[in-house]
Amino acid sequence: MKHIFIVNTVAGDHSCLDEVMKAIANESEVIDYEIFTPNSAKDNISQIKSYLEAHPDEEVRFYACGGDGTINKVASGIFGCPNASMTVLAYGSGNDYIKYFADLQTFRNVERVMHGTEKHVDIMQTNDRFALNATHFGLDSKVAKTMNIVRRYPIIGGKMCYPIAVFWAFLTGMRTKCTVYADGEKLNDGKICLCTIANGKYVGGSYKCAPRSSNEDGLLEVCLIKPISRFKFMKLKKSYTVGKHLDDPKFKDIIVYRRAKQVVVEATKGFCVSIDGEILEGEKIVVENNQQAIRFIVP
Repeated sequence: MKHIFIVNTVAGDHSCLDEVMKAIANESEVIDYEIFTPNSAKDNISQIKSYLEAHPDEEVRFYACGGDGTINKVASGIFGCPNASMTVLAYGSGNDYIKYFADLQTFRNVERVMHGTEKHVDIMQTNDRFALNATHFGLDSKVAKTMNIVRRYPIIGGKMCYPIAVFWAFLTGMRTKCTVYADGEKLNDGKICLCTIANGKYVGGSYKCAPRSSNEDGLLEVCLIKPISRFKFMKLKKSYTVGKHLDDPKFKDIIVYRRAKQVVVEATKGFCVSIDGEILEGEKIVVENNQQAIRFIVP
């Protein structure tokens, strides 16, 4: 088997390239491997696809060495290639997707990751993009869009990046105009506070948005929160953060929860969604699930 490590040299607080190389060197088993350090997300996907096209009969395992953005790009690159599997060495700042399976430290142990168990997991397609974890919008996409701007600044672009983005979204993004349909059923009257479409369980580093999610059943978890005041949002935030919102009676009149194979979102110009942290703009967003289409190694 060929082992290819896709290293995001800007994931988290520092480059993880040295850590990855040291971990490989300390591995007791001699492996056939390469390390890719793509210059951009586009290069990331194209490198993976080019390699698989050139080696259609070779069993290849890709290691996403970074955060959710790197995981997303590796999954996008191997989709549709039966000879390719993937796993994660968690060196990013968020690493939301792997929390479905285990903690971050488990996914930093190269030997455990390398000798893990293969599972077949769902991957959603959002227009022409792919997501293993979640497609979310409203307040959430406002946070993600702001983060992509704030993280470029040296002083506030580190650990302060996310709380700053949340604060700005709290001030400017509590109401988003859009209509959401789950398998043809209209879920709202044209406005939302936020909506998450998930195969994973977490977004934003700590928010357990989809506590009932299964990433192998072919169904998307759809959780829509209707527009609410900032005061009420703050009162309910803790319950949402720990994943108790689906059973909390305080959410009864403001939450819509469905499981669906397809979700369609109709909106106006400038509308955007966050796809595993990456921003996609469009007036019509279609999300569909591909059941168990990715071979994923769990330590």
